[in-house]
Amino acid sequence: MGLTVIQVDAFTNQPFSGNPAAVCVSEQPLAEELMGAIALEMNLSETAFLHPIEGGYSLRWFTPSVEVDLCGHATLASAHVLWSEGHLPAGAIARFHTKSGWLSAEQKGEWIEMNFPAQPVRSAHVVPQLIASLCCGGNIRSVVKNDVNYLVELQSETALRTIKPDFEAMKKLPVQGVIVTAVADEAGYDFVSRYFAPAAGINEDPVTGSAHASLAPYWQTKLGKSEMLAQQVSARGGIVRVRCALENSNTTDDENNRVAISGQAITILRGELMEN
Repeated sequence: MGLTVIQVDAFTNQPFSGNPAAVCVSEQPLAEELMGAIALEMNLSETAFLHPIEGGYSLRWFTPSVEVDLCGHATLASAHVLWSEGHLPAGAIARFHTKSGWLSAEQKGEWIEMNFPAQPVRSAHVVPQLIASLCCGGNIRSVVKNDVNYLVELQSETALRTIKPDFEAMKKLPVQGVIVTAVADEAGYDFVSRYFAPAAGINEDPVTGSAHASLAPYWQTKLGKSEMLAQQVSARGGIVRVRCALENSNTTDDENNRVAISGQAITILRGELMEN
């Protein structure tokens, strides 16, 4: 078959940390059934599939069980692969056509900055099933939601680090997943988070770039800052820089609806898919 599969650890510069993603770059689009089978075989939170189109690359993301509309760490991994494997020259902007529209990524020194659509949150009815699934006692400060996820702010980083959700209960919620966040304790970081998506086959995602498209505007309003450094405190952990437009700035409406999400990436494995 001659299809190269590259595994990248995203949102980290250290191997075996951050969020692993598989990346497959082909000359032509692959059959949807094949992409799903490869993603299931790789058994990572996301496998990204790319092929060249006019203006950039088509990009689709698959978990082991479903296709998703937006994924940050696999986009970061895809951009890293395009540059490191010579598909794009160093310094060229990587442009991706996705189910969430056009996305772009560019090199910023040792970091990769992605341009994502903001996913602002709105007030949400606090359903008892959500509270029960988080098993967090009385530590909830607020609950809001975007189009696909609940976003829950807890009272402290300690409370966030120690929760042990009931994934079977969470799987029954009418959302893709639950973002949980709190103000960071450690100096240098602004906020911390975790992300749970058992309904998408991912009990806990190591580092979730797309969640920061909601976390950035949420914490911008809370902290009054447009540039922040965040830490996702999963077992593997990862570091995310975010930048969003300042309210009442001179940016356009379109720019106000975008979020810059930055991270680092490192190649871990390279293999060939065998034709049987």
